[in-house]
Amino acid sequence: MSKKPNIQTQIIQADIGADPAYGAVAPPLYTSSTYLWPSTSEKGPYDYGRSNNPNRDGLARALAALEGGAQAVITSSGMSAVDLCLNLIKADDLIIAPHDCYGGTYRLLDHRARQGRIRVKFIDQSDDAALKVALAEKPAMVLIETPSNPLMRLVDIAAIARAAKAVGAIVAADNTFLSPARQKPLELGCDLVIHSTTKYLNGHSDVVGGAVIAIDKTHGEALDWWANCTGVTASPFDAWQTLRGLRTLNIRMDAQEANALAIAQYLQSHNAVTRIYYPGLKNDPGYTLMQAQQSGPGAMLSFEASTPQQAAKIMEGVKIFRLAASLGGVESLICQPSTMTHRGMADTARLKAGITDNLIRLSVGLEAQTDLINDLSQALPSLKG
Repeated sequence: MSKKPNIQTQIIQADIGADPAYGAVAPPLYTSSTYLWPSTSEKGPYDYGRSNNPNRDGLARALAALEGGAQAVITSSGMSAVDLCLNLIKADDLIIAPHDCYGGTYRLLDHRARQGRIRVKFIDQSDDAALKVALAEKPAMVLIETPSNPLMRLVDIAAIARAAKAVGAIVAADNTFLSPARQKPLELGCDLVIHSTTKYLNGHSDVVGGAVIAIDKTHGEALDWWANCTGVTASPFDAWQTLRGLRTLNIRMDAQEANALAIAQYLQSHNAVTRIYYPGLKNDPGYTLMQAQQSGPGAMLSFEASTPQQAAKIMEGVKIFRLAASLGGVESLICQPSTMTHRGMADTARLKAGITDNLIRLSVGLEAQTDLINDLSQALPSLKG
């Protein structure tokens, strides 16, 4: 019996040499919006671009294999992937979501609830008592985000999945921050994994996309039907570009994570920084859990300055870190979540989650480690004293 290839080999080999026309090593780009039918009563494997496309299928096969799922659906954005999952539950069903999740996810669920499409409860999922009370209401879906955006809080995926399934809930996990290179939520008991493929999977900040990977065909086929029905499928070019970027995922993550750990250790010793959020530090509350359910801490970290004014000076003072709201690309980015990624949350909800104006989030890239630390160093010292 042959051994399953390493994840790095799977990524590199995904759809390589699969071209049926000319045997191209790299998969060709299929931009056609429509395809020929053999007859009026018979269609081929592809008929219309919204419904199916070879480039989307290639990326879907790769992501399903990497996450250990039965089927993947490739969507036009990470938010359309989250919204697609809502089609698996009925109107007025309850969703339990993290109180400290990504601002766009919070906004979507909050406004779907205002429409009367769903009911939602945002809770601290690390609070066992709060989770128990919420699950007693028999939710139809539990959404997990770990590490959380932007506070890098971890929750026990396996424990939450067991408890949620005991009351009949579908369990979905947003794995955007870590990717299958660092975390496998399906192996920990989840039914669905959600990605903004814009981020680490593509890794070059030049495409927007999303994906949902299902552990079983039943959910996978339902998601595929709804994606076609609502037209949220990704374009051929976006899928092709994402698969191209995916091939370097492992080596990018290794290098970016090493940079992030070095930066976190540097910031930990700086007196202009009042708190650091990074599960790779041994004194982080999530360190033990990180070791149990992840193969590494990832390359995202956040830290707090003593005042919002100091935070602003840091973000204005850096030269290599660029002020932008996205993450996961080869370049290093810096942002203020309260005014950028989470501005769609009400102030009360944002502050309850612990997202203050003092908080700065870093997406650590592939630049030289010394340059990144020096860049932060020249922005930080003026705040001492």
